[in-house]
Amino acid sequence: MWTTENRGRYNRSKLRYPSDLTDEEWKLVEPLIPPGKRGGGKRTVIMREVVNGLMYILSTGCQWSAIPKDLPPKSTVYDYFDVWSWDGTLNRVHEVLYVECRERASREASPTAAIIDSQSVKSAEKGGPTIRLDTMQARRSKARNVTSSSIRKAC
Repeated sequence: MWTTENRGRYNRSKLRYPSDLTDEEWKLVEPLIPPGKRGGGKRTVIMREVVNGLMYILSTGCQWSAIPKDLPPKSTVYDYFDVWSWDGTLNRVHEVLYVECRERASREASPTAAIIDSQSVKSAEKGGPTIRLDTMQARRSKARNVTSSSIRKAC
């Protein structure tokens, strides 16, 4: 419900982009960002801006090449996205923010119930993936027969 208190909490009009992290949000995310690699030069990119670039992509759904010029270059943002996806950093950030949101809403950190809609149940009853496997196996067997018969004739 939109109360005066909630409107103030969710107001993002003072940020450069609505997807940018607030100071409070950055305090939650910053400790989860891995430190720079030892050796070599120091990081020259501002990590908060890299996260802002990722948040911009996620919130707008734009192409990597459409990242605004005042955020880090698309190659920098994508490279960090790639590394953080691989090393689990993005999963850790998601988990911390998810738990924080649930606790602020006075809910348990992990939900205790799940909802299965009728469409999910119907597809499970029909066994959708099994049908696909059967048709794929039939195609493979035909290809094998053709290949093996052509090899026999060539010999």
